[in-house]
Amino acid sequence: MSDPGNQDAIVIGAGVAGLAAAVALADAGATVTVLERRPYIGGRAYSYEHPALSETIDSQHVVLGCCTNILDLCRQAGMSDTIRWYDELTFLEPGGRRSLLRPGNLPAPAHQAISFLRAPMLSLRDKVAIASGLARFLHGYPANDTESFASWLSRTGQTQRAIRHFWEPVVVGALNDGFERCSVKYAGKVFHESFLRSAPAGRLGIPAAPLSEFFAPIAELARRKGVAINLKSGVEGIEQTSEKNWLVKAGGEVYTTSSVILATDFRQTKNLLAGLKSSIGRNTTLNEDFDKFIPAPITTVHLWYDGDVVDIDHAVLLDTRIQWMFAKSRIRRWAAERGSYLELVISASWSELEMGREQILTSALQELELFFPAAKTAKLVKSGVLKEARATFSVIPGLDRFRPNQTTEWPGLYLAGDWTATEWPSTMEGAVRSGRLAAGALMGNPDRFMSPEAPAQGLMRWLSRQ
Repeated sequence: MSDPGNQDAIVIGAGVAGLAAAVALADAGATVTVLERRPYIGGRAYSYEHPALSETIDSQHVVLGCCTNILDLCRQAGMSDTIRWYDELTFLEPGGRRSLLRPGNLPAPAHQAISFLRAPMLSLRDKVAIASGLARFLHGYPANDTESFASWLSRTGQTQRAIRHFWEPVVVGALNDGFERCSVKYAGKVFHESFLRSAPAGRLGIPAAPLSEFFAPIAELARRKGVAINLKSGVEGIEQTSEKNWLVKAGGEVYTTSSVILATDFRQTKNLLAGLKSSIGRNTTLNEDFDKFIPAPITTVHLWYDGDVVDIDHAVLLDTRIQWMFAKSRIRRWAAERGSYLELVISASWSELEMGREQILTSALQELELFFPAAKTAKLVKSGVLKEARATFSVIPGLDRFRPNQTTEWPGLYLAGDWTATEWPSTMEGAVRSGRLAAGALMGNPDRFMSPEAPAQGLMRWLSRQ
């Protein structure tokens, strides 16, 4: 049995949460080792080279201007310029009619009001219903997460077209599930933070590189600060010694440390905690809590054409199974001779999990051509379908009471991951927040490493409570 030496902290998991925790602890002077079972960093936010396509693919992730913690981490790593920023959101209807939401000269929360009133995708009745609904989030969003968004839509008298052309693309795209399995709390948070709080808070940021490449500078930042990142080091178990130290068994090694942060998904965390001695009945309760988490899938369709088939970088596609189109060749500023590369995102893709590749691809191509006729005549050079069965977790009504805090009943053991108690849904921002909260808890002050929230602007400085 080998002992690589005593560490101040072992972080298990080199996803976004684990890297955020490691950087924070290293900033505080701690000696840190990160153990990752995969051969790459990033966790669920990863990219890989598809063996048959000879292309690097990922499932598109985005950030918003209100995502202050991940943006601060990107700034620390010197990678802010690898995010492409957009102030305008384009909604497309079949046939190509466009509605643009973009900031104007009015103060928040009315900064998008002019473009909203001009949007042809909605009737005046639809707009009145939406405006009435958004007004309910002016002061914030519910602290209680027990009501479903489906119930809220019915209670507030939203029209069917308003649901299809506004509420659905935003909520399903952001929270990755249907209205019945999304609480009003987190749907309201999306609208309060990104549509009402300020124009900068609602800006859309898209990584301009494959995700593993995009996150590499954060790993390098951690290494520069002295963090050891050991890949292909799957953790077999953890145990607490009589001296209240921790032993972590991974990759044939046994690491000794005073503190452990489990920055793993809820399944792996459940398995690692199952081996620990707990107070009477606590293990049973933990198992029941973990079973409340429902993984939600995302399916992405990747298309390479011999030439341009779209004239915009990204768009919300209405009245289809596809929520988003990302023209990654445009976002990444490819030279024209390389052709074009599109990614189509199908959120909450439960039905696609049961479908074959060709069925998904055929349907996606038919839908794409409804919006971009040039795709009919362009040559499709190659294509791929990526199914992420556990892309996110569903923020089902009532889930908050089962999301654990970063501290645990075991001294020196902390939890991180977007699924822990972060007050955010399943996002990269939520992951970074969890890592920083865990690192802060380890250092005795949970908020020590947290970035300030995006400031409200305009009238929202007086209207917003959050």
